[in-house]
Amino acid sequence: MKMRVLAVTGALAAALFTGVPAAAEPVGCDGPDCTPGIAAGVVLGAPCRDTAHFVFGTTSWGRLVFCGSPRRYEPRYFRSPSMAGVKEFGVSCAGYENWVAQAPDGLFLACQSKNGAPLWGRGDV
Repeated sequence: MKMRVLAVTGALAAALFTGVPAAAEPVGCDGPDCTPGIAAGVVLGAPCRDTAHFVFGTTSWGRLVFCGSPRRYEPRYFRSPSMAGVKEFGVSCAGYENWVAQAPDGLFLACQSKNGAPLWGRGDV
């Protein structure tokens, strides 16, 4: 019994002195200038590969483009609608209707109306 009490006491003491890791606060990003993974030097209309993750690029003259596949043809770069930066999938996008964004994991997002409420949803569907 004494061994069990000592073991529990030791575990509790270790828990008290072990720090809890701090949760990282999300960094606010409301535009393309702070969005990670945007490819530079993209050619408008050129073929591209991934229409779901890290789809954004900029042309040599600074235009924002995205990799898309109209009607399931071969993907290529198109002019991008206004971009809202990094946003969370499934949360309200009120005020950003018809805008695009990128999720923290790189997923292409579009502000879409779902049952009357504007929400960030997949932009590649």
